[in-house]
Amino acid sequence: MQVRDLSEVHEQVANLFPWPEKAADWDQYRLSKDQIEFFNENGYLPGIKLLNDEQLEILRSELFQLVDPALHDNSLFYEYNSNESTDPQTILFHALGEWRITEGLHDVLWNPAFVMAASQLLGDKPVRFWHDQIFYKPAKKGGVVAWHQDYSYWTRTKPVAHITCWCSLDDATEENGCLQYIPGSQRWGLLPKTHLAGDLHGIREFLTEEQQQQFDKAKAVPVKAGEAIFHHSLTMHCSGENRSTRPRRAFVINAFADGVISDSDEPLLQGVPVVPKGNRMEGQFFPLLFKGI
Repeated sequence: MQVRDLSEVHEQVANLFPWPEKAADWDQYRLSKDQIEFFNENGYLPGIKLLNDEQLEILRSELFQLVDPALHDNSLFYEYNSNESTDPQTILFHALGEWRITEGLHDVLWNPAFVMAASQLLGDKPVRFWHDQIFYKPAKKGGVVAWHQDYSYWTRTKPVAHITCWCSLDDATEENGCLQYIPGSQRWGLLPKTHLAGDLHGIREFLTEEQQQQFDKAKAVPVKAGEAIFHHSLTMHCSGENRSTRPRRAFVINAFADGVISDSDEPLLQGVPVVPKGNRMEGQFFPLLFKGI
């Protein structure tokens, strides 16, 4: 069954996230000076509340539909991997493009709590959408996401003015595969691209001795369901296996400061028309989410 392509709608369709009517109404979503300084120093910022209980349940229900190909048409996804894990004993569901399919995962792009934080962490810039992702690690056999830098997969756009928002739909713990970070690694520069669901520590062969020492100081960052972690696109991060008796589900919003351009004459995402090299990223698939206050 063909579903409506929600990429044609550049505003909320279900009004799941009330949009502030006055400039002062945005203050409740602003990050503090200390939070911004923490992000600039460490390359990530955890514990940002994005979803209430009602919103959580809606997005969990939508994700449940999307991870089962029998329940939903997945033709609008840019990528759809029912199991991207390279270990046959584990499962890592990973897909891109859910904003085109379900109303909640579309509308979350226009969540005021997300766009305000993203704008501040990008230096108070207007925020434009890049792409989204969903991850599902089933109980007891959820696979890993290897250590990597997001921008190593995004060099087809420039300059480096990107940010990632990872939001958990379950309590994320060390046991079920929460994110881990290497504080300050956003200052390492660009490293080689590794297989996202391959050897957890594969990136280590490319590190200097000094980077190896910092690598050994990696931090596990648990968060509650409905909370997000924002990180710089060059910050090293990973997530381990889900060894717990409950699932670990999350969605990701990748965005960049308005003005980023294409650096490729090839399609930037599967099924998306080419944005010629040197042209601004904009249009149907890269909407402006927030102009600023």
